Amino acid sequence: MARRGGAIAALLMGVAGLCAPAAAQVPPSSTEAQAYQGLHQAVWRGDLPRLKALVAAGADLDSRDSRGRTPLHVAAHGRQHEMIQLLAQAGAKLDLLDGDRYDAITIAAVADDVPTLALLLSLGASARQITSRYDGTALIAAAHLGHDEVVRRLIAAGAPLDHINNLHWTAVIEAIVLGDGGVRHQRSLGALIDARADLRLADRQGNTPLQLARARGYTAMVEQLQAAGAR
Repeated sequence: MARRGGAIAALLMGVAGLCAPAAAQVPPSSTEAQAYQGLHQAVWRGDLPRLKALVAAGADLDSRDSRGRTPLHVAAHGRQHEMIQLLAQAGAKLDLLDGDRYDAITIAAVADDVPTLALLLSLGASARQITSRYDGTALIAAAHLGHDEVVRRLIAAGAPLDHINNLHWTAVIEAIVLGDGGVRHQRSLGALIDARADLRLADRQGNTPLQLARARGYTAMVEQLQAAGAR
């Protein structure tokens, strides 16, 4: 049993390296930002008068930069709330995916940016989309990173609790196998448990969340899962 647990832990640590936050959505670089024109430039700079003028002139609200980012994506990366509000009011699409298949909701979730997330949700952006190269969700990304308040907000907004990504992991599993077992990941797992996420869903090798938590030595998570009836 100890040998199997060690093998599981080694495997998970290897996969975690492949799925680290650095491989997630990419904000505009300084070079990209310097080259921006039109709406993208106005949004990145927070130039509200210029944005209003461009909108009034009929600029394409959903135009793309070289990485497929719309002005709304850029505004989400820059935490430009007035820009987001104006773009939404002018009719920009809130749920488009960028070239790496991230939407504005997932951008905010990965950045642990609760104010931007709350604004986007209030404007009607969906927490239910399938995003990223891993066919995941904003909820899975937030659970992975231990962004516990984001996890709670997304659950309240109807994010799919039990979506399985192409690594065959759920938000519950990612909170365990890509987390550090610390307080924020425990809170993320607790929020998922409280929302009645399915604790029976296993990874591709048949390991349940409880088995995965045990293999990593995450005692507090083991206790959380056992208290919820997980096996």
